[in-house]
Amino acid sequence: MARVHQLFRRVVDLGASDLHIAAGLQPRLRLAGLLQPVEGWSKLDAREIRRIMQEIVSEEQWQRFEETGDLDFAYSLEGLGRFRVNYFEQEYGAAAVFRRIPDEILTLDQLGLPKAVGDLADLEIGLVLVTGPTGCGKSTTLAAIVDRINAGSSRHVLTIEDPVEFIHREKRCAISQRQLGTDTESFSAALKAAMRQDTDVILVGEMRDLETIALAVTAAEMGVLVLGTLHTNSAAKTIDRLIDVFPADQQPSIRSSLSNSLVAVVAQILIPTVDGTSRVAACEILLRTPGLGNVIREANTPMIRSIIQSGRAQGMRSMDDALLELVRAGTITAREAHRRALEKKSFERLLEQENASPTAPETEGPGAAPDDRPRET
Repeated sequence: MARVHQLFRRVVDLGASDLHIAAGLQPRLRLAGLLQPVEGWSKLDAREIRRIMQEIVSEEQWQRFEETGDLDFAYSLEGLGRFRVNYFEQEYGAAAVFRRIPDEILTLDQLGLPKAVGDLADLEIGLVLVTGPTGCGKSTTLAAIVDRINAGSSRHVLTIEDPVEFIHREKRCAISQRQLGTDTESFSAALKAAMRQDTDVILVGEMRDLETIALAVTAAEMGVLVLGTLHTNSAAKTIDRLIDVFPADQQPSIRSSLSNSLVAVVAQILIPTVDGTSRVAACEILLRTPGLGNVIREANTPMIRSIIQSGRAQGMRSMDDALLELVRAGTITAREAHRRALEKKSFERLLEQENASPTAPETEGPGAAPDDRPRET
């Protein structure tokens, strides 16, 4: 049995989201957002790390890693589930991160996401973006949306991923899942082909470059529902990022296209719960309104905030609104909300009340293990 399988068992047994191994460090698990060393394991030297990593890949994959210093793939182990894997070279040698992909796709209700997010599954055309930093649950949210589509309608759903993460079983939809490197050479190549595949819904795992973004916007304009991700932390920054990818002379054109195709942006972050045992999503939600197209065309993204505030009845919410709701529900602490809020003054009274409380929750959870590898001086 490969040694890393023992660590996978720890991931599953403890409910961790990620496993980190690196030369010169003790293996670590991410539990409720914090990295903690794996008990019973000592530091791994550079030779051990490479041996552990090589055990679960093919010769071709290992050669690619040796040549490029990077490798992405998905790995399944019967009885333990599926993992998204990234190998990389770093200062002290090889390293790897394994993210656990649950066997069961959680529903939008189980994830505790707002109704407005679930309603996105009922859309037939347009561009829907789920955004946020790495590890904020974007893939989990998109998988839940696709699962609702799969259960509620009869459509052809195509996913383009690097690598394929959640495995969708056919319910009412025909599901096609394509992985970069094995099923298609790039996101853009798969998007071009999708227009000839009678596709109703396309999930683009990552909108990385100009060509992919342009093709995704075009597909949405042509009557397809396109779901995608970006590493941005607000609706306004998402729109700016999409436009800024393009050269200045092409930006008026993409603004026009985006003003017609963009139907929703969900910007989410994960925040530790009060008891420190898990994390909960806070979502900023922007939905299409008659005025949104004009704001995009006129490059007036500061107005996005006003659109969100005036659209609360339709399910829109700012990140501060989402944080405040979680604090009032007792789900997260005022301190965690204050750290992430845009308008911090709105949370100062809540923070004062929390600090004054004799039972105020601890803000420092189980400590992340320090990086105690020797440094060159």
